Amino acid sequence: MVAADTFRFLNEEHRLAEAADWNNPHWETLWRYNLHYFDDLCAEGADERNDSHHALIARWVAENPVGQGCGWEPYPMSLRIVNWIKWALSSGELNEVARHSLAVQARVLASRVEWHLLGNHLLANAKALVFAGCFFEGPEAQRWLHAGLKILEAQIDEQVLADGGHFERSPMYHAIVLEDVLDVINLARCYPDVVAARKSAESATVSSPRKRGSSGENAAMDSRLRGNDDFFRSKLVSLAGRMLGWARVMTHPDGGIAFFNDAAFRIAREIAELERYAERLGIASSRDGGAPLVHLEQSGYVRLAQGPYTVLFDAALVGPDYLPGHAHADTLAFELSWGEQRVICNSGTSRYGRGAIRHWERSTAAHNTVEIDGENSSEVWDGFRVARRAYPVGLSCSEEAEALRASCAHDGYTRLPGRPMHRRMVEVAGNAVRWTDEIEGAGEHRAVGRIPLHPDVTARRLSEAQWQLDLPSGEKLVLGVETAGVVLDEERGKFSPEFGLTLERQVLVWVAEGPLPVAVSLTLAAHR
Repeated sequence: MVAADTFRFLNEEHRLAEAADWNNPHWETLWRYNLHYFDDLCAEGADERNDSHHALIARWVAENPVGQGCGWEPYPMSLRIVNWIKWALSSGELNEVARHSLAVQARVLASRVEWHLLGNHLLANAKALVFAGCFFEGPEAQRWLHAGLKILEAQIDEQVLADGGHFERSPMYHAIVLEDVLDVINLARCYPDVVAARKSAESATVSSPRKRGSSGENAAMDSRLRGNDDFFRSKLVSLAGRMLGWARVMTHPDGGIAFFNDAAFRIAREIAELERYAERLGIASSRDGGAPLVHLEQSGYVRLAQGPYTVLFDAALVGPDYLPGHAHADTLAFELSWGEQRVICNSGTSRYGRGAIRHWERSTAAHNTVEIDGENSSEVWDGFRVARRAYPVGLSCSEEAEALRASCAHDGYTRLPGRPMHRRMVEVAGNAVRWTDEIEGAGEHRAVGRIPLHPDVTARRLSEAQWQLDLPSGEKLVLGVETAGVVLDEERGKFSPEFGLTLERQVLVWVAEGPLPVAVSLTLAAHR
C-alpha cells in the first residue's frame, strides 16, 4: 500500500481511482488478485496505516457487490477472509458492516470450494473456513469450521510428503503452505475451546465475533471432531517441523529459495521469517540442514554441500500426475552457489497467464539442463498445463570421504525417434564440481546444454572450452568442457527473480550434434 488508493504488487504500481478499478481489465489478473488479498493488513508497518485500512475495507464492501468481480473468486476470497480476521484479532477492529460482509464472504466460499483446482488453492479455502468458523459463533460458523477441518485433515496427508515437501514441488508454494500450517496452529491457540471440538449452541447468528479463549461452558461436544485437539497439538506441529526441515534443505546459503518449477522471491515469506514464526510457536525444524548430502526421498531433490559449494539437484517429478500446473520442464537441472553467491540458477518466474514469456520461462531452455532437438523434456503448454512429462529413473546418491555424488536419468525424450534418454551425474569433490550429461538412444540428434549464470556473475572466454567466471566478491572460477571437440559458447538469457522483474544475464552453451550415444563432461573449479 503506497498511498491510501495506490498499490504496488508484482513490481507494478496502479491507482485505485474508481470502483471499476477493482476489476480493471487492463491490469494483469494476478495483480488484481493481489489487490483483493488485503495482504497489507498484515504487512510490516501496518499499524501506521490503520486508518487507511479501515477506509479500504469500507470501500471494498461498498464497491464489490456480492458475487461480482474477481474479488469473489474463491482463492482471493480465502486470502482476504484470513487477512481481515488476523487484522481484527491483532491491531484492527471490524465494524458491524465489515463483519457482516466477512460472514457473507465465508458463506459464499463454503459453496465454492475449489475442488476442481485442488492443491494449494484447496488448502487456502480450508484455512479460510477454519478461520471464519473460529471467529464467528453459531451453527453456520460451526459448519464452516467442520468443513474446513475435514478438508485440512484429508489434504494435509495428501499434499505434504513424508519428507516434509509440498507435493507440487515448488519451493515458493511450499513456503506459502508452511505459513498456512503455522497460521492454523497459531489460530488454534487463540481459540483452544473451539478446536477442542465444541459445538456452540449459544447463538444462531454468525455476525457476532467469538471471543478468543472463551470457556465454552454451555457447549456440546461433537464426537466427530473429538480428536481436533490432537490434530492441532501433535499432527500439525510435527508436520510444520518437517516442512521447516524441507525448506531449509531447499534454501541457498543466501537465504533464498531455489528456483524449481514456479518460484520467485517476494511472493512467499522468506524461510528465515517462517523459522522465527515457528520459534515463537515453539516449533523446531526436523532437520538442521547442515549435512553434506541430503536426499529428500519422496520429493526427489538432492542437496550436495562441500567446501564453498552448494548444489541443489532436481531429480523430482514435475508435480503430482493430476496437478502439474506449476511445473517447469526442468528435470535434472541443478542450481549452484559458491558461498552465499548464486552462480548457476534457473529462470525464475515473472508472470502467470498465457503467452510467449510464460511459455519460455517454463521451457527446458530456461533451465540448467539439456534440451534435445529443440523440444522440452516435459510438454508444458497453455499457462498451467503439461502433456507428456519426464519421469526420473534410477536416482542414486553416495557420500564418500572426498566426494558427494548424485546421478539420475529421465524418460522425457523417449517420445522422440530413437528414444533418447538423458542421464546426469553431479559430483562435488575437493575444490570442484563436475557433471556429465549422457544421451543414450539411437539415431542422430542435437543436444544443447545450457549453464545459465546469475546476473551478478560475469563470464569471459579463456579458450574454446573454458570460461572464467568473475564473482562480485572478487573470487574467480573456471568453467570448462572436458569432452574433446565440444565448444563452450555464449548466448544472452533472462532471469526473473521476482514477478514483474526480468534481468539480462549470460548463458554458457554447449552443443553436441550427431549420432547417439554421446556424453559431455564439465568442471567448475576455483581459478588457480
